[in-house]
Amino acid sequence: MKECILGIETSCDETAAAVYDSQRGMLSSVLFSQIELHKKYGGVVPELASRAHIDKIDEIVQEALTAANVTLDDITTVGVTAKPGLPGSLLVGACFAKAIAGSTDKKIIAVDHLEGHAFSACIENSIPFPFLCITASGGHTSMYTISDFGKYQTIATTYDDAAGEAFDKIAKLLELGYPGGPIVEKRATEENFVDHFKYPRGDHKDINFSFSGLKTAVLYDLVKRGAYDLKTKTLLDTSEELKNKVCSSLLVCIADVFEQKLKIALDKHPEMKAFAFVGGVACNKYIRARLKNWAEKEGLNFFVPSPKYCTDNAGMIAFVAHYMAQKGQFSELSFDIL
Repeated sequence: MKECILGIETSCDETAAAVYDSQRGMLSSVLFSQIELHKKYGGVVPELASRAHIDKIDEIVQEALTAANVTLDDITTVGVTAKPGLPGSLLVGACFAKAIAGSTDKKIIAVDHLEGHAFSACIENSIPFPFLCITASGGHTSMYTISDFGKYQTIATTYDDAAGEAFDKIAKLLELGYPGGPIVEKRATEENFVDHFKYPRGDHKDINFSFSGLKTAVLYDLVKRGAYDLKTKTLLDTSEELKNKVCSSLLVCIADVFEQKLKIALDKHPEMKAFAFVGGVACNKYIRARLKNWAEKEGLNFFVPSPKYCTDNAGMIAFVAHYMAQKGQFSELSFDIL
């Protein structure tokens, strides 16, 4: 069945739209990032994010349609992120999608944002099933076994902070700016990814992730070194050398944690044929190289999306909505965000 999907994504701080065609593939993927808006706060401010979505969504959707050389008349189904995310941000995208679908008599599909990430590497690659997948971003870090399109099982989640969140919080602690991931990687490169401070890796027998303890370990290690004052919450040692060493040690630690959890997963699921690393953290070249090397040693094919499909984007939402449409898995216009 021929489908032309308009995908809309507004779960956090990116306003995005994309068009995916069942015969021609991805025709467009357009995104407006709010990084500059939130940078001075060191993280996303939900109310500001919602307002920015309202300001940009009409423009971004029109840009996606124009770039794909289609009109709303060509669209058969609207796919939109319905969960998880910031409620106000999700509401903007859902209401806009419902308005389009309701006024033009189109079908609509509510898409799980995490499912979008889990299958994002499939947009450009033919990945053999079953495969392991880690999704790592500022809001979520999870691991899945994936047996087919739309068929997956969550085998690990985070007890607390996500990996990307740890980057952001530690970057803020070191007064490095936002977002933390790219800054940490750049500074770690200056140290050639040496593990200077040997931060704890957590429970080696638990498959679930926990990065809050790592953040605390970095904080108290700085206190022990006389580099941070807990009472005044002030960084006392602002030297570039210390900041670079912390970033390098942090990055090596997080890569080690990913390898540790993957080993547990593969021991439990030896039938896996491949491994996909997705989400915003998959843009990190060091971690990506570490996990590619791990996968190859284990005899697994390794897949990662292009950077434009790693961070939050509507292309992955349109892709998931496409295979759901092929299965007739449409939503009621009255669906709720969660």
